[in-house]
Amino acid sequence: MAAFEIFRIIHIIAGFLALLVFWIPIVTKKGGKAHVRVGWVYVLSMAAVAVSALYMGVWRIGFDPARTPNSISFAWFLIYISLLSSATAWYGMRVLRFKKRVSAHRNPWDILFPGLLFVSSFFIGGYGFQIDSPLLTWFPLVGAFLGGVQLTYWLRPPVTKMHWFFQHMSGMMGCCIATITAFTVFGAPRLLHLDSVNPLIWFFPTIVIVPVIAGMSAYYRKKFAKAPLSLSK
Repeated sequence: MAAFEIFRIIHIIAGFLALLVFWIPIVTKKGGKAHVRVGWVYVLSMAAVAVSALYMGVWRIGFDPARTPNSISFAWFLIYISLLSSATAWYGMRVLRFKKRVSAHRNPWDILFPGLLFVSSFFIGGYGFQIDSPLLTWFPLVGAFLGGVQLTYWLRPPVTKMHWFFQHMSGMMGCCIATITAFTVFGAPRLLHLDSVNPLIWFFPTIVIVPVIAGMSAYYRKKFAKAPLSLSK
């Protein structure tokens, strides 16, 4: 079996696993056993998705003898989704590692991922504009925003006691955006045998999840203000 097929199978299995479990950490008790254990299942699944997507995207662009302009544009989106999902998942985990910090944080790896996400968003957006692809033109704005937020968080001292909690939540929910968007772009049309999908469907995960992040942040800010939880310890 060719290496591409192996990575494709890994990508499909890991992607469906991530889709099956991503909602569990959202609805379960934060810091509880289910949240932590299923959260790790999701993170490891997304790591497999990101690595396999990167390989397939690079292969399509550089080595596929049957490549077409359309397959190349989707390959670039695959690579970008790989970066978006890995950067947000990495960020979501690393903020927990340094939740007690009181000053700016400049670990090269923690700066590299959001930096790449932020810069690449403009290159991919420009490429999308050049080839007249609404998905590649506008979706990278999500990555640019998330990358900018992450860089700002690391490079400034924390200003709130529970800063790490909210950044962990936004990082992992940002990863969920990448997970569901990839499915709506690649998986759903193939499962439903559709030749094309309305571009608005591609942005549906972002439109839905961003208000959810805002709502959850408001809820927990109010909850922590009334009765600080053991999570802050």
